[in-house]
Parts: sequence; structure tokens; C-alpha cells
Amino acid sequence: MTQHIENTIIEEFLGKIRDILQENDEKNIRELIDVINNDEKCIDIFGLNTILRSFQTAQIAFEEIGLKREGIIAILLYRGVLLGILENDSVREKFGNGVADIVGGIAKVQSLYEKTPTISSENFKNLLLSFAEDMRVILIMIADRVNLMREIKDCENTVAVQKAAEEASYLYAPLAHKLGLYQLKSELEDLSLKYLEHDAYYHIKEKLNATKAARDKYIEQFIIPIQTKLEQLGLKFHIKGRTKSIHSIWQKMKKQKCPFEGVYDLFAIRVILDSAPEKEKMDCWQVYSIVTDMYQPNPKRLRDWLSVPKSNGYESLHITVLGPEKKWVEVQIRTERMDDIAEHGLAAHWRYKGVKATEGGLDEWLAAIRSAMEAGDDLEIMDQFRTTMYEKEIYVFTPKGDIQKLSAGATVLDFAFHIHSKVGCQCTGAKVNGKVVNMRQELHSGDQVQIVTSAQQKPKREWLQIVRTSRAKAKIRLALKETIVKEISITKEMIERRLKNRKIDFDEAVIQQLVKKMGIKEVSDFYKQIADGDIDIQEVIDRYQELKTLRTQALNTSGIPQQEAEHRSAAEYILRDDMRVSQNNAKKEKSDILVIDQRQKGIDYTLANCCHPIYGDEIFGFVTVSGGIKIHRCDCPNAPELKKRFGYRIVEAAWSGKGQSQYSITLRVVGNDDIGIVSNITSVISKEERIMMRSINIDSHDGLFSGNLVIDIDDTNRLQQLIKKLKSIKGVKQVSRI
Repeated sequence: MTQHIENTIIEEFLGKIRDILQENDEKNIRELIDVINNDEKCIDIFGLNTILRSFQTAQIAFEEIGLKREGIIAILLYRGVLLGILENDSVREKFGNGVADIVGGIAKVQSLYEKTPTISSENFKNLLLSFAEDMRVILIMIADRVNLMREIKDCENTVAVQKAAEEASYLYAPLAHKLGLYQLKSELEDLSLKYLEHDAYYHIKEKLNATKAARDKYIEQFIIPIQTKLEQLGLKFHIKGRTKSIHSIWQKMKKQKCPFEGVYDLFAIRVILDSAPEKEKMDCWQVYSIVTDMYQPNPKRLRDWLSVPKSNGYESLHITVLGPEKKWVEVQIRTERMDDIAEHGLAAHWRYKGVKATEGGLDEWLAAIRSAMEAGDDLEIMDQFRTTMYEKEIYVFTPKGDIQKLSAGATVLDFAFHIHSKVGCQCTGAKVNGKVVNMRQELHSGDQVQIVTSAQQKPKREWLQIVRTSRAKAKIRLALKETIVKEISITKEMIERRLKNRKIDFDEAVIQQLVKKMGIKEVSDFYKQIADGDIDIQEVIDRYQELKTLRTQALNTSGIPQQEAEHRSAAEYILRDDMRVSQNNAKKEKSDILVIDQRQKGIDYTLANCCHPIYGDEIFGFVTVSGGIKIHRCDCPNAPELKKRFGYRIVEAAWSGKGQSQYSITLRVVGNDDIGIVSNITSVISKEERIMMRSINIDSHDGLFSGNLVIDIDDTNRLQQLIKKLKSIKGVKQVSRI
């Protein structure tokens, strides 16, 4: 009986695809299928027949995704190749390079599973997409997983079923979403819930079935008055109601910690308008007015993604209103264009807006595939979608199987510094896929890299020519500077120790004089040349002793060093307040202070993003590895660590006499979640002169709200005044600068 069912399915499917096959394809398929069917490996770990599973998967790929000849034939044969029953060369000979390349791509992707335990990571999804070369490989994997999830309901291997369901949830469903296969994505999520949380799935399913007739009747009752009014106004539209998926309902029940009956938005009413681009917003708000006139709205549940669309391009008005029988109903108002973007993601957004990917690469690559699928084009064009379209990033494995993302062209040394600065500084080479290579070796997606280190290794300046990533170059420059500082310190201590052995005091003034006589510009260069062996330390000691003797003789003759000023007793000074100020100013004039004025030219400095200093803050400068200067507040969270580790790179800084610029800062506001609180906050800020609000982001939870305000402001005095006014608003509990 089973054999008869299998033959029926096979015959029916071959009949459906006959039009896309070439001459002799069907004959060759039947021959190779017979070879696979006669092998004892034909039954998989789920107890499913390999041949039957292949034909079921091919049917999904053909009817629900749109794959054509090469993809369909590859699905029917690849399991035979993976099991060692067929040779891929035989497949290539009978069906051509396209089919054989897809089969080889599937085998290549299967090897990734053996390399890493972190299949659930976002990097693994991106690696999979970039590693597959032909996107039909990924589409085939998704179709196969949908088929598997449909067929394993009676499988007794519970461990294998659970693993398959987990992978469907955290790998295949997100991949389907990335590719715009939203229906398959929803099915994968529901079926994974069915196997992973059986009781929850059937509980929700039974509740939905029990309430379906009443729900359909209620939706119709809710829609009719809206539909009548919109028709009277002459608007072009259609209205549809949709029930949430079982998976979505379960996620909401867990998030809100409520029973099925507590999820009041089991369904949503969607009003979709056919509007001209210039009238879209006006028409949407007109519908909003009509709906809220008929049904009482909940102002806390208004979501205006019409005025400010989401970052992914989503535009819509969401309102929740109290419908008949005192039931809350979510109404979504959008246009045909907005609905297309909501249903089909970035591809539709770019089609309307002409937006290009900011970094190129994966999103643009996937969007092109989505567009082809949406247009119903022959998916043989998938041949075009190779990794050459996604060249800016690679994904490589650590020995433990963790995935790391690097820029394309990255070398072994780049990877070493990506892992840790210490690993990079001690890198001598690596093992890539088990083969020993040097640190210059370029890496590719899928490589497994084990860095080889040595405690004797030190960073070298020529390494800057080996690495490709800016991160590695910055770390090498910093390591070189720290190495120089350390070498200078060691050399100085060595000189002091040798002088001490000769019973000679170390005098910085004599060192300065010696450096000048030797024609060296900087003391640091002097110590560096000694450390490198360019200057003989014994010669330095002898010349120092000579200069020290001459200096001592000069002191004995005049009693005062020639370049020293006369010392006066501290008792002769009266330190009045104004005198202290004068002395402080004098000190600042003598020291090298960086004066901050945004109109100033010739000095490469920027304001640090970690603390956002503004005029009036106490500040200091930090010399970066690139040679520029970052200005930090003295109370910056990073200040203690910077001063502790890199004190030699700290520069005194002060603002110019008067603030002339505006600075961007972020304020954190916390308070009671009352109606109108956001309006009150924005009203206070809008009334302030020379203060501009850049953005506001408010979240509410359990009766409290918290949010960030980004504003442009002149100085700390004006900031303190603003904070004081914000704190005076009823309901605001705390205002602090981030």
C-alpha cells in the first residue's frame, strides 16, 4: 500500500514538472531514483523514505517557492549523493553543471553543521547565506525543513524531532523571513511550537477553533459600519481581518503573562486604501477620524508609524478601539504601497523609495532575490546570485566552533587581533582548516582558524602592511606605542641603576643637556635609540658623567646654576583669593593647554561620544592612536581608566572664553506614565530659546515611563536651568544627563 502511495505521488509530480524538463531528464531521474530506492540507506533517522521525502520537498519548492528545472532535479538527487549512493560526477554528466553545482553547494553547507554548535547565532545565518554561493541551496533547505516538520508527527525518535523543531524555530524560520517567504516562516514557527510545546499549541488551536464562527461574525459586525461610511465618502479601499498565528498568540501570552482569554487582539482589522502618493497621509488620518468617531479609542495604544516610519520602512497607523460587546479591536490603517512594504519587507521599500543599501552586501543581495520571487520571474536567474554579490564580509570559525565576522580580505593577523589584542601581539601564524600557514594568509568564509602564539613575539611596525582591517591597525599602533613607552621606562631605569653603581645621582636636567648635545630632538627618541642598540649605553654613561662634573663645578663657582631662578621663601607670599587665581592662570599659561573652540582651525580634535562634553564642563584631551584628540568630561565614566592606563596621552584642555556653539547631549527622564506627559515635556523644551530637540524615545511599563531626549544646547548653565524646569513637570521623577 505504501509503495503504491509513493508511486502515485512520484507519477503525479513528474507529470506536473514535465514542461520544465529537458529531453531525457525524466528517464535519467527514474534511473537514479531506482538506484537510491534499492539502497538500504533509503530510510532516514525519522523513519521517512528518502525518495518520498525528496518528492514532497520538490513539490513545496515548485508550487510554493517557484524553483524550476535545476533546483527541482537537485532536490530529487542530492540525498543520494550525500549518502554516497550516487556520484556527483554522474549527476553532472546526466543533468549538467547547474544541477551538480547545487548538489555540491548543499553538501558544502551540510559541512557547516559539523563545524559549529552555534547554529542559533545571527552570524551563522549570515555565513550560511554567503557560503551557499547559489541561493537555491538555501531555498531548498527551507522547503525541506517545511516538509520535514509536516511529516514527523508520528515519528518515535523524540530526540531527533526536538532537534529538528528547534532548528526550524531559530534557524529556518528566520531565514525564510529574510527571504520574504512569510507564509512558510509562519508555518515553521507554528509547527515548531507544536513539537516543542505540545500542550500550549493544542490549547490555543482548540480555543481558536471553538471561537472561529463567533470571531468571523464579530469581524463582519465590526466592519460593516466602517465600510458603509468609507463608501459614502467615495474612498477606494478594501478591508480584511486576520487572526494571529498560534505562535504569535503564545508569544503574547508569555510576554503579558495572561491566559488565552486575556489576549484581546487575537485578530486585527486592516483598512487598505488605494491613495495617490501625495494624499496618503491625509486619507489615512481621515479613516482614523471615522473609526474613532464610531468606536472609543484607547489613546495609550495609538502607534503612529505614519509620521515617523520604522527604520525598516514600515508605515501604518495602529489604533485599538472598543468595539461592540465591549471588546478591544486593533485597527491598522495603511495604503496599498504601505501594505506592500509591510508584507514584503525591504525589497518593496526599495522598489518604492529607490533606497540603496548603505553598506551593500547581504540586505541588497536578499532584496534582489525577494523582488525576483515577488515578480514571479523564472528562478533560473538565481544563477546570478553568487557570493561575488556579497564581498564585504566573511565569516570564519574559531577552534571551538564560534563564528566571527571580518571584512573581506582579512588575514590571519587580522583575525588574531579580532580575538584579543594579546593574541594578536603574540601571533606567529595559524592553522587554517588544519594546515599551517603564516600570518599573511588571507581568510575566506567557512575557514576554521587556530592562532599560533609565542610569548617571545612582539608587535612590529611592518605588521601594519599585513593587516587589512582598521581595528587591527589601531590595535597594532597602540601596541607599538605601549611597547615604546615600556622600552623607554626600562632603558631609563637601566641608566639610573648604572649611575647609582658609580655613585652618581640621576639628574633630568643633565639628560636634557646630553640629548641636546647629541643632536636628538626628543628625550623619548634618545631612550628609544638606546633600547634599539643604535646608541651605546656605556658611551651615554661616560658623557653623562662628564656633563654632571661640569655642572657641579659651575655650581661650586657661582653658587647658583646658570639657568635656575632665585628661590624665595614662601613666607614672603600672601596668597589672597585673587592671587591664587592669578597663579593658577599663570600655571595654565606655562603648561600646554588645548583651548577648545569649534571655530578653531589647525587642531584635530573631536568631542567624545561616550560623555558628550559641552561648554562649561571640566574637560581633558586624550591623544588617540590616529594622532587626533578626543575631548572628554573629567567625570566621564572612562576617565579613570584612561588616566590610569594611558596617563602619558592625557592633555590639559579648557573651553575658550565664551561658548559660541551648540552641542548634542542626551537626557534620561523617568516618571509616572500619565496621559499627556510626553506633550508636557516637549512643550517645555520647545519654549526654550536656543535649545533644539533632536529626538525623543519613550517606553512605558507597569505605570512608569522612561525615555531618552536628545537635544542641542549651548552650555552647562542653560542645561541646569532646563533640567530644573523638566523636574518641575508633574509626574517627572528623575532627570539626568547620560
